[in-house]
Amino acid sequence: MEYVVDISSRAEIDLAGIYSEIDAENSDAALRWYLGPRDAILGLDQHPNRCPYIKNSRVLRCILYGHKPHFYRVLYSVLEEQKRVVVAHIRHGARRGDL
Repeated sequence: MEYVVDISSRAEIDLAGIYSEIDAENSDAALRWYLGPRDAILGLDQHPNRCPYIKNSRVLRCILYGHKPHFYRVLYSVLEEQKRVVVAHIRHGARRGDL
């Protein structure tokens, strides 16, 4: 069964910041790269429990997208009873800590 993927307003702001930071509006290569994490997020509708929990959490899971030193963490939770995935935050992988 498919899950509904909800992107929080915080995660929407994060995506907008990434779009601006990599100048995806003016670069086809940057736009193609930007579409990757977005597609990975939308792909959580299938098997969202495949990704590991973040350190010290039994609620938040994490997708890593990209390659060092340019990778991002997509933090999300799975609400099984509602068949819903809530994307909470997207942050650059170089930032310290899980949150």
